[in-house]
Amino acid sequence: MGNKQIVLSGKELIKILEFFGFYVIKIRGSHHKLKHIDGRMITVPVHKNDDLPKGLLSKIIREDLKITMEDFILIIDKS
Repeated sequence: MGNKQIVLSGKELIKILEFFGFYVIKIRGSHHKLKHIDGRMITVPVHKNDDLPKGLLSKIIREDLKITMEDFILIIDKS
């Protein structure tokens, strides 16, 4: 398995999270808080069109979406 990394801005990630069923519930400064119907919550920094730090993006995919990076890439490539 390759360790393929992706690069996304906060705005791009929010659009993808909305595809996964999350919706924005609060914006405070540059931080957007999203919630899923099952109660999961994610905070995404949106600083202009700056890329998200790799570690934060990996953490959101692994711990909050509970999927592998490979599955995430497959899903966004299809959408």
